[in-house]
Amino acid sequence: MKKSFLLWVAITGLLLTLQQSLFAQEEKVANKVFYAELGGPGLIMSANFDSRFNSDSRLGLGYRLGVGYAYGTFEGKYVVTQWGGYYDHVTRTYYSIPVGLNYVFGKPDSKATFEVGAGLSLLTRRVALFCYDEEKPGHLIGHFSFMYRLMPVNGGFSFRIGLTPVIGTSGDLFPMGAVGFGYVF
Repeated sequence: MKKSFLLWVAITGLLLTLQQSLFAQEEKVANKVFYAELGGPGLIMSANFDSRFNSDSRLGLGYRLGVGYAYGTFEGKYVVTQWGGYYDHVTRTYYSIPVGLNYVFGKPDSKATFEVGAGLSLLTRRVALFCYDEEKPGHLIGHFSFMYRLMPVNGGFSFRIGLTPVIGTSGDLFPMGAVGFGYVF
């Protein structure tokens, strides 16, 4: 009787363990983010996708890709009138394509993390972004990111805010900030 009871307990324990391993759902890590950002490397506003290279972690090395919108003043022409003349500047819209690498620090089970990153933004027009850039307008700017990220572990609404200094077309560093709202999945 003792042997059969011990055998029954062992078989029941084995079956319960086997059932848990067979029916346990693999918990998916939410490490992809789609977000809208004001400021930052997209300049005025942008839509971005951010993900980690390691699909099993929400921390570590990753990348961002985006499309941004901005407008700027471009060189126009000198207009002569009967009262003199003036230089007519033209304001036009252009787009940016921010691309970058980033590293996310934090605890695996915490929704609060910190991002450090760098990258480039391709501009669709030859632009002088800042007054120092007027002598060297260009299609490419550099950027850094130092962002606080509030991202739920299992997915959902996300928020990010931080500093995103930009390297203008003249090579000078300009302070900028950014705020973003999105969805983690």
